[in-house]
Amino acid sequence: MPAQHMDLRDRESQQRLTASLRALREELGIREDFPEDVLREAEAAVAAHELHPTDLRALPFLTIDPPGSTDLDQAVHLTRSRSTGADGTAGTGGYEVWYAIADVPLFVAPGGAVDAEARLRGQTMYAPDGRISMHPEVISENAASLLPARDRPAFVWHFLLDAEAVVQSVTVGRATVRSRRQLTYAQVQADLDAGTADEQLVLLQEIGTLRVQQELDRGGASLNLPRQEITHDGESYGIITEPALPCEGWNAQISLMTGMAAARMMIDGGIGILRTMPEPDEGALGKFRRQSEALEHPWPADMPYGAFLRTLDVTDPRQLALMHAAAALFRGAGYTAFDGEVPDAVVQSAIAAPYAHTTAPLRRLVDRFVLVTCAAICAGEEVPEPVRAALPDLNTLMASSNQTASRLDSGAMDAVQAALLSNRIGEAFSAVVLQGAPPAVEDAPGRQAPRLSGTVQVTEPPLEAKCYGELVAGERVTVILLEADIARRRLRFEVKPTDAPPRSPQ
Repeated sequence: MPAQHMDLRDRESQQRLTASLRALREELGIREDFPEDVLREAEAAVAAHELHPTDLRALPFLTIDPPGSTDLDQAVHLTRSRSTGADGTAGTGGYEVWYAIADVPLFVAPGGAVDAEARLRGQTMYAPDGRISMHPEVISENAASLLPARDRPAFVWHFLLDAEAVVQSVTVGRATVRSRRQLTYAQVQADLDAGTADEQLVLLQEIGTLRVQQELDRGGASLNLPRQEITHDGESYGIITEPALPCEGWNAQISLMTGMAAARMMIDGGIGILRTMPEPDEGALGKFRRQSEALEHPWPADMPYGAFLRTLDVTDPRQLALMHAAAALFRGAGYTAFDGEVPDAVVQSAIAAPYAHTTAPLRRLVDRFVLVTCAAICAGEEVPEPVRAALPDLNTLMASSNQTASRLDSGAMDAVQAALLSNRIGEAFSAVVLQGAPPAVEDAPGRQAPRLSGTVQVTEPPLEAKCYGELVAGERVTVILLEADIARRRLRFEVKPTDAPPRSPQ
C-alpha cells in the first residue's frame, strides 16, 4: 500500500479547525504551560547535573526517529560478537547490543515540582497543532534528549546475544554517551533497500528479523495496521496514510527485548511494575475465527493467532477488515505493580512474555521508575524509597493519562477529517466496510430500533469513519457523506442504496 496524502488548503476551514482543536484541549483539561516553579526547578536541575563517570562516548551510538524529533529517548549501538565456550575456545557468532535510554531521573527530584507535574501529565501528548510535553523543554528537548554530537547521561543496557539473537546476558547501569547520527526511518529503509547501509543498519535488520521469529515462536502477535497520521506544516493540515516500514518493526524489536529484560529483572528482584494484558478469552477467539471464515480468509486451527495476523495483506479489503476485527483480541492492558510477592499474572499476552515499559522516559511516566528499579537491582542495591513508594500509584496515573491521550488522538482525527470534507456534503465515495452492522429490526410493533452503524475505510481520500446502514465487513460499498461538522468533530456517512441515483453535492 503506497503512502496516500490529503491536505486542507481552505483558509476558512483551517480557522474553524484551529478553533476546534483548541476547544478539544480545553475539554480534556490538558495542561500546556508549565508553572513557574516547575520551570525554575528544571533549569536548576539542568545547570547542576553532572555526567556519569562510566564513559561510553567511544561507542558510535545512533538514533532512529520520525523526522524533526527532538525528544530522543533511545540510541543504539550494534556489533557482531563471538561467544566463548567454557573451555575458552571460540564459539559461534552472535551479537552485542548497547541500548542507551535517556537518564530523565537525573533531572527529576523525587517529590519536587517537576516530579509532581509529570505525574499530573502522565505522558507527552501529540496533537496536530503541537506537542504537549511531560517535562519542560530544557529537559525533554535539550539536556536529557540523546541528540547527536552531545554528551548525555543515560541508562545503558548491554546485551549479549547468540547467533539466533537469543539473549544470553544483560546488564544495565548509568553512563555517559554521545550519539553520532540522528536518522529517520525513511533514511534507514532507503539505505537498506539500496544495499548502501552501513554495518550497524545491516545488523539492525539481522537482529530485528531474528527477534521477530522469536516473537512468532513464543506466540506473540502484532496489529500491523496502516498508520494514519495528521500532518501540519505550520500553514495547512493534512492526513497521511501509509504502511509501517520494515525497519520500524526491527527497531521496535530492540525496544521490546529491553522491556522483556526489564520485566524479568524486576520479577527476579521481587519489585517493580509490569505492563500486563490477559489472554483473549475463548469467546473473542471464537468470534474472530468465525469472522475469518466469513471474510474468506480462514484462520487455520493449528496456527497461533499472532502468526495468522502476519499472513494478512492489508491491501486486500477483506483482510484489512479482518485485521481491524483482531483489535478485539488486544484488550485489558494495564500495569501491575508489586513489592515482595510476585503476582500470578505477569504476562503481556500480545508479546507472549513478561514485559515492562522501559525505553521512553522522556514521553511516558512509568518508564522513569522502571529504569531506576532495574539499575538498582542490577547493581545489587536497594530500590530507592521514593521509587518504591510510587509504584502502587502508577497504574491509576497511567490509565488516566492513556485515556486522555486516546481521546485527544481520536478527537483530533475526527476534527481534521471533518475539515477536509466539509465542502463535500452529499457526495458519494468508494469504501470498504471494516466493522459491520446487522440489519435493523423492530424493538416494538411499529417502532424500528435505533439506526445501527459500523465503520468504513473510505478509499479516496483515505480515512476511517462511522457509517449508517446494513454493513457487512470486507464488502466494497458506495457511501454518501451526511455530515462533516468541524466544531463537533463529527463525520458520518450512510450506505448508498444500490438503486438510488447519486446525490448532488451541496
